[in-house]
Amino acid sequence: MSLITYVVLFIVGIVAGIVGGLLGTGGCALMLPTVRFGFDFSPAFAVGTTITAVIFTAGAGAIKHIRMGNVDKSTALWVGIFGVIGVIVGSLVFGYLMPYGEVIDLIVGLAFIWTALRMLYEGLFVKAPPGAEGRVVPGGGGGKGVLGTIIGFLTGIIGLGGGYALVPSFIYFFRSPVKIAIGTSMASFISMAVVGSAFKMYQGVVNIPAAVIMGVGAAIGAVYGAGLVAKIKAATLKTLFGLLFLYVSLKYIFLYFGVHI
Repeated sequence: MSLITYVVLFIVGIVAGIVGGLLGTGGCALMLPTVRFGFDFSPAFAVGTTITAVIFTAGAGAIKHIRMGNVDKSTALWVGIFGVIGVIVGSLVFGYLMPYGEVIDLIVGLAFIWTALRMLYEGLFVKAPPGAEGRVVPGGGGGKGVLGTIIGFLTGIIGLGGGYALVPSFIYFFRSPVKIAIGTSMASFISMAVVGSAFKMYQGVVNIPAAVIMGVGAAIGAVYGAGLVAKIKAATLKTLFGLLFLYVSLKYIFLYFGVHI
């Protein structure tokens, strides 16, 4: 790839990091469709490159939130350990799906529907986050282990960071405070991203230079995104990006049926 391409990827990473820092999603939901459609990566390479880039975002975000006291370390350990088990199984399934790029597109498209609907719902209808007070994610280790396994399995297949599912799960299922949900999600996902990336590298579907450049950009952007939380209405952003991700999900799904939108 050319120098210009790498510069654009770096900018994409920064933008994705800012969005991820604002919304607590890690930025993968923006990087994945960008490399898939904007740079014409194959479905498998888009997934592998994105999950590798997310390592940088998750690592930088986790360090920052740990320093801020926003990480429930016990929950992060439970979710992270069982998440790795899920990632291993999901990555093995991904290995069988690699020759069927259209199926990967369909699965990613269906996953994006959840992201889109969640953002639209929260942006339009949720006036105040339902999270409780405190410094921990309530609930037992068993339920958190099950959640980690499910998220890890999906991550192994679609390459999306756990924030798009872990954050709302912590808030709505476990009644976690919002800041603790975001910080714990970041910390929980590091192990999943590392193991998922290792599998994708072994399977030969990671553009390492692109992943590193986007990841560094995303890590930088996430710092600024977190700082903008108090200045920009999250509801407005969630509504706008919810509409964007709804289009992305439909683009993926329609592509499976040979329709380009």
